Amino acid sequence: MCVLAFAYKMPGLGQLVLLGNRDELYARPAEALDFWPDRPDVLGGRDLQAGGSWLAIRNDGRFAAVTHIREGFAAAAERSRGELVSQFVLGDEPPLDYAARLADLRAHYAPFNLLFGSTDDLYHFHSRSGQLARVTPGLHTLSNATLDTPWFKTKRLADRLSGLRAAPREEDAYAWLEDATPAGPGQLPNTGIGSALERVLSPIFVVGRDYGTRASTLLIVSSRGDIAMSERSFGLAGKELGRRRYTLRPGIRQPSQR
Repeated sequence: MCVLAFAYKMPGLGQLVLLGNRDELYARPAEALDFWPDRPDVLGGRDLQAGGSWLAIRNDGRFAAVTHIREGFAAAAERSRGELVSQFVLGDEPPLDYAARLADLRAHYAPFNLLFGSTDDLYHFHSRSGQLARVTPGLHTLSNATLDTPWFKTKRLADRLSGLRAAPREEDAYAWLEDATPAGPGQLPNTGIGSALERVLSPIFVVGRDYGTRASTLLIVSSRGDIAMSERSFGLAGKELGRRRYTLRPGIRQPSQR
């Protein structure tokens, strides 16, 4: 993922309401949101190049999502960050134990943020600092710096969630995630890639020549743990490729609506 905004344990919104966009090279192969054939209790997209996922959830609420930390132009790393998501969601290791292992293993990955845990007990790990924090109830954002860094895109997306008293409609969430408004010169972060590229990457919805938003996700987890997840997928130049919607109840897999 490259931008997330989520309401966590807020009145009227259940355990979690999360909106996010995944930005990636258009040429990188990926499988859209679906149940995993080898693990039908897990729902998420999958990276077909290096394996792993950018966001996935199990029917018992075990959840993880990853974003990269932007510090100049990324160098190749030994291992793919997407495996952090799949490892956690497929395993049963307690979050604090997994975080302890992350502190030892983080050097094998390019810098990352990992949001993980269960949907009623979330944690954030920042690989550059090695810091682990339990997420507090409220409205939060995550992009390519650290939790709640006030970038233009994170503030703009969080504004859409603020004041909600019920989960958003799917069409509203998709419209918010399709916002391609760029930041102004005084609103750009300085992550070492130059102002021209910072501007290209500054909107919630990114459209570049070779790189852009590939998926928009809405995840809603009710107070009793029922899960609804929707995704729009995109190809070159932001062209929509399809939509998927799934619901999960603990121990029950429900059919998709497309």
